[in-house]
Amino acid sequence: MIAYQNGEDEALEGIYNLLKQSLYSFIFRYTRDEQLSIDIVQDTFVKLQSYKHDFNPRKGKLKSYLFQIAYRLMITKLNRRKRWRNLLPFLTPIQTEEFHHSDRMTIREAVANLPEIQRAVVLLFYYHDMPQEEIAKILGIPKGTVKSRLHMAMKRLKEELEGNEYESGSL
Repeated sequence: MIAYQNGEDEALEGIYNLLKQSLYSFIFRYTRDEQLSIDIVQDTFVKLQSYKHDFNPRKGKLKSYLFQIAYRLMITKLNRRKRWRNLLPFLTPIQTEEFHHSDRMTIREAVANLPEIQRAVVLLFYYHDMPQEEIAKILGIPKGTVKSRLHMAMKRLKEELEGNEYESGSL
């Protein structure tokens, strides 16, 4: 790790090859979601790359540090899914497979019909698992504005999709 902290990028590849399988196994056993597990392992190493100078070998082992990063990322993503599922149960990636193609199209259309400023926030938050702070930076708006746009977008989606449910008799 010290070699990597000093700028030797080959060291990251060695760390990745050494620890990716154990990180994946941990996340997969916890979530039982293959794609989520792969994403979290990748995100863990991206985060390591961004914060490589924060690791202090005197405070613990690199493996523990990476597992801590992976665990926090996993909990964040699971909590987002849970919130998403509570708001609109049929929109979560896990459950979309259970719905007919026309229902998925209705959901996509509803998201596409959101005002541009709300659609951007929804896509970044729910589909790309970005924290509100990061979305605020990307869009150049305050975090409070991100929160209010998310709230308004979810309210609008819920109303539109519940209306479609009654019209089509499905969902």
